[in-house]
Amino acid sequence: MKLIQVLLHFLMFFSLILSKTCFSLNQSIILQLKTKQIPSVTILRAPNKLSFQHNVSLTVSLTVGSPPQEATMVLDTGSELSWLHCKRTPNTPLAFDPSVSSSYTPVPCSSATCRTRTQDFSIPVSCDPKNLCHVVLSYADASSVEGNLAAETFRVENSSLPQMVFGCMDTSSSSNPEDSKTSGLIGMNQGSLSFVSQMGPGKFSYCIPGRDSSGVLLLGEMVLPWLKPLSYTPLVHVTTKLPYFDQVAYTVQLEGIRVGTTVLPQPKSAYVPDHTGAGQTMVDSGTQFTFLLGPVYNSLKNEFSRQMKGILRQLEDPDFVFQGAMDLCYRVELSKTILPSLPSVTLMFQGGVEMSVGGGDKLLYKVSGITRENDQVYCFTFGSSDLLGIEAFVIGHHHQQNLWMEFDLAKSRLGLAEVRCDLASQRLGVPH
Repeated sequence: MKLIQVLLHFLMFFSLILSKTCFSLNQSIILQLKTKQIPSVTILRAPNKLSFQHNVSLTVSLTVGSPPQEATMVLDTGSELSWLHCKRTPNTPLAFDPSVSSSYTPVPCSSATCRTRTQDFSIPVSCDPKNLCHVVLSYADASSVEGNLAAETFRVENSSLPQMVFGCMDTSSSSNPEDSKTSGLIGMNQGSLSFVSQMGPGKFSYCIPGRDSSGVLLLGEMVLPWLKPLSYTPLVHVTTKLPYFDQVAYTVQLEGIRVGTTVLPQPKSAYVPDHTGAGQTMVDSGTQFTFLLGPVYNSLKNEFSRQMKGILRQLEDPDFVFQGAMDLCYRVELSKTILPSLPSVTLMFQGGVEMSVGGGDKLLYKVSGITRENDQVYCFTFGSSDLLGIEAFVIGHHHQQNLWMEFDLAKSRLGLAEVRCDLASQRLGVPH
């Protein structure tokens, strides 16, 4: 449901089959990841309204209902409730039809699920005229869906997951044409109604590849002797509800940023959420790039610009803002196919864990269809949260490429290790 700049398709095939309807930690599911490039969109700076584009979709194919209906759903670690389009329209041709499913059960608004398990939703649930639990979900790109909560059987290969709570949505609003290619969304955050919470694997991992190669998604536990030992940073939890803190997001504690060998002159307090919850650091595979709060972003922008002097020519166009939040762009001669050596940007997390972003492909993004005289335009892949109007640091998938990312829910920690995702896929037997 998020607007898309680069569509990351997860074409998923199961190589390990569950033998029971319940998921256990000694079972695992391996899924294939593929990347697909689509044209980019440039947003000019607007004085009152800025457009934010999420640009990754992770899609999984499964079946829902009895008899089973095919569904292709976007996998989103930044969302809780899974949902399906339940009304077929020209904009949503891939819809689920609950009227022909014998296992479909609407959730009444008087149920405990409606009254208590929806407390993490940003918009409170309500009762529709039939006394069913009515939900409205809105996203950062201004898109939204609404409909009723229901329980249904989801099938993964030969295994059934009965009574999975999801949203059966009959109304949607989106300006993204890619949304018509999916049936709905699978929420994978830490909320009680997320797909991963209801399924209960306790752990999931993914490895996002670069272009034109295969990656992998792993649900559950598996011994991987070829993988480097993971470095772990704890997931941050806040028990008190705060207006700007997402309690069910995958939140880690960012402690500093280094450009080359230079640490930004920002105190650790600049990365710590304030009393309102503003300033949390979320790991979201549904967002492409990484966004930083104003003071930290400006400090990074200035230091990166300083170290780039004499290496690349800056665009110097104050009206050009890529994706509404990325205003540091460069001109590169059309004849050049390889970018020069760039200073790496390293994100430093609690526990000494580091995520190093190096190389031209990760640090600079080529803007499709935009040229200046005989130059193509590349933009810095870190942007300003302030320009987006969000009160958080968000680490997107672009900077997670070729990292094994483990979400250990049982131990409340995030682990990562550098790995070539195409080789990881081969070792796990995932087809190209």
